[in-house]
This record gives sequence, C-alpha cells and structure tokens, in this order.
Amino acid sequence: MNKAELINYLSEKVGVTKKQAEDMVEAFVDVVTSTLKSGGEVNIAGFGAFMAKTRAARMGVNPQNPTEKIQINAVTVPKFKAGKGLKDALKGSGTASAAPSAPASM
Repeated sequence: MNKAELINYLSEKVGVTKKQAEDMVEAFVDVVTSTLKSGGEVNIAGFGAFMAKTRAARMGVNPQNPTEKIQINAVTVPKFKAGKGLKDALKGSGTASAAPSAPASM
C-alpha cells in the first residue's frame, strides 16, 4: 500500500474527505519526524514504537576497491519496534476483529 492508497482507505474508513485524510497522514509523519529529530520516541500502544538510534562510527571496506579501508562516520537512523498487538496480528494469534485487514494493493 502506498501513500495515495492509504489516504483513500482512511477517507473511506473514517468517513472524511481525501484532503482531510491526506492532512492526517501528513500531520502524523510531521509529528513522528520532529519528535525523532529532537531525540524523542513515539509509542503507539499495540502497534509499535518509532525511535532514533545512533549507529557508531566504524571502519569499513571500499566496495570499489576491497583492499582499501574507509572510515564510516556515525549516523542517526530511524528504527521501528513492532508492538505485541501487531506481532500477534501477523502471527495469526490475534482475533480477526482486533486486526482489520487492509484492502489488497492494486
């Protein structure tokens, strides 16, 4: 499912216009992004947690010249840890009403 399909699905599911659904998706992305940039974490109970982790600097190998070592700088990367509800839904151990299925991709 891509962003446009998500917006269409939300507008039908919640009963709002596509513009309102798009605004909701954009607001969610903005909130998560700004929270992670400021060093925070976004937890959604039953779904999961978005967090930012710092990957330490290390020595690596130049893929174009495998005999050459290169320094890879430290970098902050986004991480997502799935919650119990999401894990259970994917395993099939959750109830059908607890995890509504999304429409098939077109």
